[in-house]
Amino acid sequence: MKTTLTALSKCALVVLGGAMSLSTSAQTCLADGLETTPSANFTELSSGNVWHVTTDLVWQRCALGQSWDGTTCTGDAIQYTWQEALMLAQQASDTDLLGWRLPNVKELATLVERDCVRPAINATLFPETPPDDFWTSTPSTTDPDRAWVVAFFNASHSIKEKDRFVYVRLVRNYVGE
Repeated sequence: MKTTLTALSKCALVVLGGAMSLSTSAQTCLADGLETTPSANFTELSSGNVWHVTTDLVWQRCALGQSWDGTTCTGDAIQYTWQEALMLAQQASDTDLLGWRLPNVKELATLVERDCVRPAINATLFPETPPDDFWTSTPSTTDPDRAWVVAFFNASHSIKEKDRFVYVRLVRNYVGE
């Protein structure tokens, strides 16, 4: 569900919300834009993950550190270095043998909702997504100390130093459920 907020209603949210996180409540979307990640392109799986039918990829609905409670993502997303993110993906894959991994930059970019910012993602399918950078497995080809990130603040892509702390969302190929 997309929400269009005016500057005035954003201010009201800040005043009324106090310490409330603005990660999803402050999402701003074009009222008449064409969605780039419509919910119809995804199938919710009983595991709390979603299958992106268009790409045949299964995504964790929550960033690492958060938990899916059947309705939303709870807890705080945790930021990791690039090497930690790769190791956590391997551990997740070893735990359930489903092949979880860090997505490459092209895969992660398929989740970007270009009609929205703060966060630039389908907030119905991926609630409580931090409006910030997420690691990809794609290293920089020009600098061995950097790797690509996708910014769910404004749908941009850039390279960051691998020792920076950045959010993580894992992906795997669809193998049925």
